[in-house]
Amino acid sequence: MIHTVTYGKRLLDILSLLDADFRLQVVFTAPPHAFGDDVPAFFGRLGSAVLPWEQATRMTFDLALAAGPRGVERIDAPLITLPHGANYLKRVVGGADAGVAGLRRQDLLPGGRLPAAVGVPHHAELRELARSCPEVLPLAHVIGDPVHDRITASLPLRAAYRRALGLSEGEKLVVAVSTWGAHSSFGRFDALLPRLIGELPTDRYRTALLVHPNVWAGHGAYQVRSWLARCEQRGMGIVPPEADWRSILIAADFILGDHGSVTLYGTLTGVPILLATSPGREINPSSPAAALATHAPRLSPTHPLADQLDYVSREYRHEDYAPIRSRITSEPGRFNRNMRRLMYALLGMGQPAHEPVTVPLPEPVTPAAWAPGRGEASA
Repeated sequence: MIHTVTYGKRLLDILSLLDADFRLQVVFTAPPHAFGDDVPAFFGRLGSAVLPWEQATRMTFDLALAAGPRGVERIDAPLITLPHGANYLKRVVGGADAGVAGLRRQDLLPGGRLPAAVGVPHHAELRELARSCPEVLPLAHVIGDPVHDRITASLPLRAAYRRALGLSEGEKLVVAVSTWGAHSSFGRFDALLPRLIGELPTDRYRTALLVHPNVWAGHGAYQVRSWLARCEQRGMGIVPPEADWRSILIAADFILGDHGSVTLYGTLTGVPILLATSPGREINPSSPAAALATHAPRLSPTHPLADQLDYVSREYRHEDYAPIRSRITSEPGRFNRNMRRLMYALLGMGQPAHEPVTVPLPEPVTPAAWAPGRGEASA
């Protein structure tokens, strides 16, 4: 069940564990969602078999996968629920929906119905489950994090990713990333983007933007590209929402981020992180995002950006971020093994007789602004 592009990209890594099993047929459907407008195009790129939502709700399946709770109780199948990002980083403050997103009762019991299994990335989440929704605790499985494992497996390919992006030996890649919402980095881009364009020497730096797919879906691709048009004309790489951002993150020399999942995954890459924003009220205080917010340096509005990058490069110590990285998953490198075992157990079938290998990420596509002859950065 693919509610949004973010959920869909998360589930693709999991569905790859079913590859080459002729006993299985995978079909897709899209429950209604406020940020779901781009999902039909996502299905089109996959070339997948798609069932209209209302038809899917009248059918019976042997297994259902969902990375979000809305409407999933209407599907007749054993359901595995999964997080759609790194850990459970955000909390909703105030109102009837208050709590840690993904760990609230309405998230864990969609429509009041118990799922067949709840997949969590870390043993620490079991304590939160015991507090917020103890009836799902017997159904919880600590399976790890697929993005963590793909990034980790791909780190040795960093030089290849940089070559694919057209980065020369002396160039530094600054990747600005944003989650969605009023307090995300995107909400401050009107102040950050001029600095990325105007303060970094183009003979030393390339810049790229990774913006959450919900921003593209919520505002529309036309509007987002309109806002960022001048940036692209000046040589900034605008990464489209359908692209695989993970190899670009690995290629980075610096990450300018916020309290979203991509920034947290950046701790795996071994490069300095600067926080453009980190709203304490929206961060789950027991999450690794909270630890990152207290440890990573904050972008200063009063000092030159290039000087700040030089400073954080000198001060950065990879080992200092080890406690934060260790909170992403307590099953590093074992997501595929754990998840495949869980899926086939619920299907009542024997697993394929081969190791579920974690495949390194493909090389990234060069942003349009970096193509030869485009933008000032290519001059």
